[in-house]
Amino acid sequence: MVNWKTIIIGLILAVILSNVFEIIGVALGAHSGFIGGFIGQIIGYLLATIYVGYAIEGDYVNGAIYGALVGAIGSILSVIIVGTIFGTLTMGSIGGLLLGAIFAGIIGAVGGIIGFIVKVYHPTKEEPAA
Repeated sequence: MVNWKTIIIGLILAVILSNVFEIIGVALGAHSGFIGGFIGQIIGYLLATIYVGYAIEGDYVNGAIYGALVGAIGSILSVIIVGTIFGTLTMGSIGGLLLGAIFAGIIGAVGGIIGFIVKVYHPTKEEPAA
């Protein structure tokens, strides 16, 4: 059964964190001559998909699948939202959209596996039954 609540929260986190960290990365990258915006996006997608891998039920395969799903869809949503807001959505960005979705999907799968591993080694504490 698909856990839509976790996926929707993961998508919201992916869009927000990737754009916030991209802005921070661009600001830091402009100072140091470094591709900080791209690194910021990677960190944003990784953090969001670690949450998804941690919150989803199942094994590491589910973590990877849902992480990849959230990463790819989050990337597409991010480009569409930011492109619409700033008026930069063009046919050239559609090709980049697909490559970005594939790359964010790979990052998401890694983040989902990391989230599952964190859940295995640090399970949530359950309250004893009364």
